[in-house]
Amino acid sequence: MDENKRFRICIVGGGSRYTPGILKMLVAEQERFPISTIVLYDNEYERQARVAEYGRILMREYYPACEVVDTCDPEEAFTGIDFAFMQIRAGRMKMREQDEKIALKHGCIGQETCGAGGFAYGMRSVPAVCDIIKDIRKYSPEAWVLNYSNPAAIVAEATKRVFPGDFRIINICDMPVGIMTMYARALGLPANRLEARYFGLNHYGWFTAVLDKETGEDYLPRLKKLFSTPPEELERVGHEVDASWAETFRFMSKIVRECGEHFMPNTYLQYYLYPKHMLAQENPEYTRANEVMDGHEKRTFEMIDEVIAAGALKGTKHEPTDRDFLDGHATYIVDLAYAISHNTHDIFLCMTENHGIISNFSEGAMVEVPVMVGSRGVEPLNVGEIPTFQKGLLENQFAYEKLTVDACLEGSYEKAWNALTLNRCVNDTETAKALLDDYIEANKGYWPELH
Repeated sequence: MDENKRFRICIVGGGSRYTPGILKMLVAEQERFPISTIVLYDNEYERQARVAEYGRILMREYYPACEVVDTCDPEEAFTGIDFAFMQIRAGRMKMREQDEKIALKHGCIGQETCGAGGFAYGMRSVPAVCDIIKDIRKYSPEAWVLNYSNPAAIVAEATKRVFPGDFRIINICDMPVGIMTMYARALGLPANRLEARYFGLNHYGWFTAVLDKETGEDYLPRLKKLFSTPPEELERVGHEVDASWAETFRFMSKIVRECGEHFMPNTYLQYYLYPKHMLAQENPEYTRANEVMDGHEKRTFEMIDEVIAAGALKGTKHEPTDRDFLDGHATYIVDLAYAISHNTHDIFLCMTENHGIISNFSEGAMVEVPVMVGSRGVEPLNVGEIPTFQKGLLENQFAYEKLTVDACLEGSYEKAWNALTLNRCVNDTETAKALLDDYIEANKGYWPELH
């Protein structure tokens, strides 16, 4: 690779509340991953324009060699790019609120990726993501598409089918990275010191080892002991996040005590293994979507508007600290892009097709496992055979995800109904039909027509 190469990237979903964090992280990584142009692409001009102006102020003060462009035109956005970072949310938070509240009306969990809400969101995301990738391929056939749009498992299953053999589309999620960061803090180690061994589907998996890159020590036994009772670290983290995430961290100790005999479960398993408990915690009038809109999203755009009004970050209350430049949601994206561009073969957790990786699991399923990443994409590490309990849970989840994508791509009402019936957070045919009918009504203009 040309060591003087400066990359042109596009952030798809440029108006997202996460974009400022990604921009700050790109500033922090300018020596390692130099960029000539950041293009913000969104279908909402006014929202994105605010983010873009914030970005131009940030770059003027901290990264003057990098240009920020914002556009709603796919040809302008995607022509000549090296990487597309995809973070779209079809229907934005208002539709997420509908997803959650419709599910709760029917006595079901509406979480954005796990429950009935994840189904509704997936049916919106698949056509939106696939249409954007078609445009990217039209204008930049060899660009790398790093997709972390949710629900990632359903989107990954769809992109596998719509773009067969396209190894430059990589589906990723920051949740395992976030958990690994929490593990590192509990152990008193830097996050980049640890390397995971893991298997599952996205938001539905288990850590089988947490290795020290320098010594090879497996910290899993120590972590199981630490997390079987709420350690101080979890309580400390709980004061830094929204209320629902704080409760997730606290509840993790119960999951580890009762379901962590052999492996460390992903926190999202709380929705599948303890659905009655999780449903009892929900407020039908004020869901996670409301919490985000009134919390992180509101604070982010207030900050953006204040920076624009001041015309500066330096010397204001929003001047970034060193910590602000290390956005956990964003850092792994550049780590992945760097591994691709520099052919490092570093280990990441990504989604990839199961061709013998998990030997006793469905062939072709998009599994989330450790992979080596380089200039030819991902090369998975072997997992081998998994226990019957985990296999049973995963096969059921994969059947639900597969039927959801079938329903979306084929316009099949029956397969959509079957998918919801299989969802462990629904598990009832009549409820599934009632949910589906309400979601069809709410998602007019977003979903394909079902017959």
